[in-house]
Amino acid sequence: MIAPLRAAGWLEQCPADWQAATHHPFLDGVRDGSLDPAAFGRWLVQDHRFVDDLLRAQAHLLAQAPRADQAVLIGGLAVLEAELGWFETHAARLGLGLGAARHAVTQRYQQALGTLQSPPYLFGITALWTLERAYLEAWQGAAPGAPAYAEFVAHWTVPAFADYVAGLERAVDAALAGASADEQVQAGAIFRGIAHLEAAFWGTATT
Repeated sequence: MIAPLRAAGWLEQCPADWQAATHHPFLDGVRDGSLDPAAFGRWLVQDHRFVDDLLRAQAHLLAQAPRADQAVLIGGLAVLEAELGWFETHAARLGLGLGAARHAVTQRYQQALGTLQSPPYLFGITALWTLERAYLEAWQGAAPGAPAYAEFVAHWTVPAFADYVAGLERAVDAALAGASADEQVQAGAIFRGIAHLEAAFWGTATT
């Protein structure tokens, strides 16, 4: 009997892509304190842009969601809205202007988030789980962070975030179970595409 395809299987099938998405010199610099604060500030401004884009895209995904997934997606939307306020507070403290233009990578990511906004639902929930799983693992790898960055690392590694990512994974697995073979293949390609964007996004700090 063939085991059903599960989201976690993509991590095993694409180890190099996942390694690049979750390990980067930017994260090493956060962990050991060697990262230039100005570079961190540039990345933070772009991440604020990304979260704003994600909030809007995820609202469209919610409209497609089966009843079983509504709670996890609504909870995620509430957290994203609060995250924007958290970014704005820290930007004011650090003297960062959040009105900067999107980096080219941030722009590509905004376009990719269109995946969340149109059916089939499998593609959008796959993209969402991939980006959130990558973000969680990346910051867990940077923990506890150098003193200048420890507050940020702690914020992005709280147990509630891990629970949220686990909930999204269950949603992907359920969607995969009802998908056609072609849809499953396309979902795998979306996983790889988001992993590549995650890897590139760390570079917005320095380019």
